[in-house]
Amino acid sequence: MPVIEGDTVRSRDAIVIDVVSDMVCPWCYIGKRKLEAALGELAAHDSDAEPSVRWHPFQLNPDLPPQGVSRSAYLHAKFGGEMRAAEIYARVKAVGAEVGIAFDFDRIEVQPNTLAAHRLIAWVQERADAGLTSGLVERLFQAYFVQGRAIGEPDVLAQIASEAGLELAAARAMLASSEGLAAVLGEDREARNVGINGVPFFIFNGSIAVSGAHEPKTLLEAIAKARSRSTEGLTR
Repeated sequence: MPVIEGDTVRSRDAIVIDVVSDMVCPWCYIGKRKLEAALGELAAHDSDAEPSVRWHPFQLNPDLPPQGVSRSAYLHAKFGGEMRAAEIYARVKAVGAEVGIAFDFDRIEVQPNTLAAHRLIAWVQERADAGLTSGLVERLFQAYFVQGRAIGEPDVLAQIASEAGLELAAARAMLASSEGLAAVLGEDREARNVGINGVPFFIFNGSIAVSGAHEPKTLLEAIAKARSRSTEGLTR
C-alpha cells in the first residue's frame, strides 16, 4: 500500500484520504457514512479544501474458499451461533440506523470471499473518477448488508458494477481474468505488515491515521492535523 510510505501532497488544500476496508465489515459501511458526513461538514466550512478518497483492500476472512461458506456455519464458528450473533449485531443495527443504513443481516445466506470484490474496486479506481468508485463501493455494501446478495459471485459483482454505471461486459471480462489479483493480494499483505489488523482504517495525507468508525468530529480533527503537517512541509 504505497500510502503507508507517505505521499507527496500537491497543494496545501489537498486532502488525500486512504480508506482500508472490507465489504463484509459492517463498521466499514458505517465508517464510510461518517466519513461522508465529515467531508460534507468540511465542504460547508472550507470551500478551498480538495479531498480525494482512495480505497484499499483488507480481507477479514482471507482463508474462505472462493465460493464462500454458509452464513449460519460462519456465525456458529465466529460467535457460537446465530443467537449470539444477533445480540452483537443489534448494536450494529442501531448505529447503522443513525447514519441511514438499514442493515438486514437475516437476508445474508453466504459469507463470501471478498477478493473478487476488492479486485473490482481497484479496477474501477484505476479507470474512473472518484464519484464512480464511491458509488460502486456504496452499492457493494448495500448489496451485501441490505439486499443479502452474494457479492463473492462474479456474475453478481458484474451486475452490481453495471448498476453503478460501468459496462457489464467489461466488468465480467475483468472478473473472469486474473487482472489485479497480485496487486490486491500485495496491498492486503502490506496492510497487515505495517500493523493494520482491523478495519475501517483511515489515513489522512499519509501522516495521520484513525482506526475505527469514529464520529465525523474525530475525522475532521484528523484532517485538520494532517493539513497542518502538510502545510508545515510546504513552508520549510
